[in-house]
Amino acid sequence: MRALSGAIITAGALIGLGLTAIGHGTRYANIVKDAAGDYVALKLYQTDRTLSYIFVALIVALLAGLATTYIGLAYHHERRHRERLHMERTPGTTH
Repeated sequence: MRALSGAIITAGALIGLGLTAIGHGTRYANIVKDAAGDYVALKLYQTDRTLSYIFVALIVALLAGLATTYIGLAYHHERRHRERLHMERTPGTTH
């Protein structure tokens, strides 16, 4: 269940990052050109604070979801391994 919850958190964060990227592109589509018409690199600190906060929060949620998924899968496999060892040690049980 931990792995599934982590995967759902990760999926939500990735969807949010995609929507944030669309919003970022829409917001700054015409602003990042200089006088010659060339594109200028826009730093994260030069964007709106709310857009930056959302971006950072979604990155943190993505990392938390991935960590939860990884740890949840590790615990799941460890539990299944222990159950199998218990079944092999218990006499009179079938596999």
